[in-house]
Amino acid sequence: MQFGMPTLIENHTLEDNAALCEALGLRFIELNMNFPEYQVDRLEQTDELVRIAEQHHLYYTVHLDENLNIADFNPLVTKAYLETVRRTILAAKALLPLRDRYGDPAQPLTLNMHMHHGIYITLPDRKVQMYERNFETYMQSFAVFRSLCEEWIGDSSIMMAVENTDGFRDYEKKMIAYLLENKKFGLTWDIGHSKAIREADVSFLMEHQDKLIHFHIHDGTETPPRNHLALGDGEIDLDARLKLAAERNARCVLETKTISALKQSVRWLRNNWEGSRWT
Repeated sequence: MQFGMPTLIENHTLEDNAALCEALGLRFIELNMNFPEYQVDRLEQTDELVRIAEQHHLYYTVHLDENLNIADFNPLVTKAYLETVRRTILAAKALLPLRDRYGDPAQPLTLNMHMHHGIYITLPDRKVQMYERNFETYMQSFAVFRSLCEEWIGDSSIMMAVENTDGFRDYEKKMIAYLLENKKFGLTWDIGHSKAIREADVSFLMEHQDKLIHFHIHDGTETPPRNHLALGDGEIDLDARLKLAAERNARCVLETKTISALKQSVRWLRNNWEGSRWT
C-alpha cells in the first residue's frame, strides 16, 4: 500500500513537508491548492518540485481548491476554475515520472476534488439548493467539465477523484454517478468525514466501490462529530477501511492536520497494519 501525507499548515515550505515525509517513511505528499504556496502558478514550477521530490525520494498528488466551482452561474468564475483545472492537469503530467520512480505505476495520479454545494435560498419552511432547482443548468456545466477533463488528461495516467465531505446531496449523487461513467473519474473516500456525519455517504460509496481509487485516512467520532484525529483516537473501524483500500489498491493520505497527529498515525500503522509491510 502507498501511504502519504497532506501539506501541513505548521510547515511553511515544501522542503519542510518533504523532509518530514521522508523521515516518516511515507511515499508522497498531497499538495493542497487551498494554500497560497501551492497555487497553480507554483505547481507549474515543476523543475523545483521535481528537485525536492528527488532529494527526498517521493512523489505528489494534488488536492484541488475546495472552492472549485465549475458550475457557478457566473460564466467568468466558471471559466477561471476550468482554466485552473486545465493548468493543474498539465503540471500533473510533468510530475508523473516521479510517481513511476517512487510510487506504484498501477495507481493513477489523483487530482482530488470536492463537490461545491452552491448557494441556497432560505424559505420559511425549508432551504432550496439552487443547483437542485436549476439541475439542468448544473448538469450542462458538468457535462462540459467531464468532456474537457477527458480531453486534457488524454492517455495520461491521471484521474479526477471526487471526495465525500459533509454529505452528498441527492442532486450531487446523480452528477457524481454521471462523472463516474467516464474512465477519468473515480472516488476518494474520506473516512473521517464519513464518520462525522454518521456514515451517511457509505451506501453511495459502497455502491460505487469499484471506482474507489483514493482514501483520506484519519480517525473520527460521531458524537460529538469530529474528524482529522490521529489514528487510534476515534471510533472508526480502521482495519476494515484499510482492508478495502488495499483491495482497491487505493492510495492513502494520512490526513491529519498536525505534525504530532501525523507521527502518531504512522506509529499506529507500524504497530497495527501488517507490521513493516505498511509502506
